[in-house]
Amino acid sequence: MKVLGHRLELLTGLLLHDVTMAGLQELRFPEEKPLLRGQDATELEHDIETPYGLLHVVIRGSPKGNRPAILTYHDVGLNHKLCFNTFFNFEDMQEITKHFVVCHVDAPGQQVGASQFPQGYQFPSMEQLAAMLPSVVQHFGFKYVIGIGVGAGAYVLAKFALIFPDLVEGLVLVNIDPNGKGWIDWAATKLSGLTSTLPDTVLSHLFSQEELVNNTELVQSYRQQIGNVVNQANLQLFWNMYNSRRDLDINRPGTVPNAKTLRCPVMLVVGDNAPAEDGVVECNSKLDPTTTTFLKMADSGGLPQVTQPGKLTEAFKYFLQGMGYIAYLKDRRLSGGAVPSASMTRLARSRTASLTSASSVDGSRPQACTHSESSEGLGQVNHTMEVSC
Repeated sequence: MKVLGHRLELLTGLLLHDVTMAGLQELRFPEEKPLLRGQDATELEHDIETPYGLLHVVIRGSPKGNRPAILTYHDVGLNHKLCFNTFFNFEDMQEITKHFVVCHVDAPGQQVGASQFPQGYQFPSMEQLAAMLPSVVQHFGFKYVIGIGVGAGAYVLAKFALIFPDLVEGLVLVNIDPNGKGWIDWAATKLSGLTSTLPDTVLSHLFSQEELVNNTELVQSYRQQIGNVVNQANLQLFWNMYNSRRDLDINRPGTVPNAKTLRCPVMLVVGDNAPAEDGVVECNSKLDPTTTTFLKMADSGGLPQVTQPGKLTEAFKYFLQGMGYIAYLKDRRLSGGAVPSASMTRLARSRTASLTSASSVDGSRPQACTHSESSEGLGQVNHTMEVSC
């Protein structure tokens, strides 16, 4: 009996040990994910009061001197995670973003776990969504931002830059459509809403026809996530408001009297045969060619930041260089290995001369100019730019 009792006691102890260890693992590690090299683990969520309601914001990293924040705004049907995680978790992109604070903005009610808006809630207009952003900038004490927007988010950031130009140093606008919906487009959208589910309707906005016909793994994944992750009632309100938008009201300088346009450097991005291709081409025709880069990406479909994060990262790096920030980053394509230093350096330059390094890292806000999207063209100002890659 003593031997049996000893065995039972030992078995009980082992079981308790296993249960305790399992509990510790469940307590400590359920959200732990491996970080890529250079990834900043500091990521904090905030709900910011604005004149038109609360905005959910996620901050990654901390402010770096006088450098601008990188502020993102996602497309309709998505949130900051679905829209930007692939891009910002790309290793080469993290070599860039570790030198900036990143501010991800979720449109009202689109974040993961968002509560459904009450009956009769009036979703902010596209102009009001743009007018909410100064509250975010002020809350965190940013002096100015570099915006990265996709689709509806690109429209919001462009509107923001038009209303508050002093707060925006540069814009990367992916899949932007500067035009409001006409009656025919409005009727087609309404009809589509009657014959298709909301996720399928949104997918036709996000992906190229070829991607939808082939029903790629990516399309299937986004169909599931749009249906399960984003609150459908809240999404419907955002979708309706985006399709009720007005023309962006921009014109190329010199084409009409008192033309309004974006004053900061702009990089327009669109994938081959993407649904937004015509809109992005038209937007390019309305912007100042001396400060605009048009990047048309082959084999990228409707979400180039998801399907081609490497190409977009390379373009973004040169875009930053053109604004006076240059990243000395490891280029994995070079047989010689990494470049010795991974640091950001401010550049001093004239409007027409080649770029030269400056001693100060956090000097005054640089003036903007636009450069070629190829390494061979660095240092040469290019006033009319259209790049395919």
